[in-house]
Amino acid sequence: MKEIKSKCLLEAVSMCSGEEVQATREFLTKIADKWSILVVVILSKSPDHKARFSEIKKVIEGISQTMLTSTLRNLEKDGMLVREIFPEIPPRVEYQLTKLGLSVLEPMKNFMDWVTENWDEVKESRKKFQEKENNRK
Repeated sequence: MKEIKSKCLLEAVSMCSGEEVQATREFLTKIADKWSILVVVILSKSPDHKARFSEIKKVIEGISQTMLTSTLRNLEKDGMLVREIFPEIPPRVEYQLTKLGLSVLEPMKNFMDWVTENWDEVKESRKKFQEKENNRK
């Protein structure tokens, strides 16, 4: 029995390490942050999967210009979108999802569906945990 537990533990450890896991963790940290998912979803619902900076900012309540700029830059760096600058006065900048950016929508939708299906249970667990913590004090 002890040997089986050790083997299971070793398998679990190997599943939590390595280059693939590190890449997954790094990408999830970026794409699943507070703003990136919203930007990807907004662009996916925009005509031709493209929108101007000001249009994106209008739709995302509470995001600062600096944070939106940073989020868009990170998504561009990872190949999720492209940025096009038009030589006009004032300059016009548009962002468009790439094929790679569009491909992340399906797994994102699956995750959002999971959250929707399980959110009440998560909230109940949090409530029970907090009650248990309060009773400890």
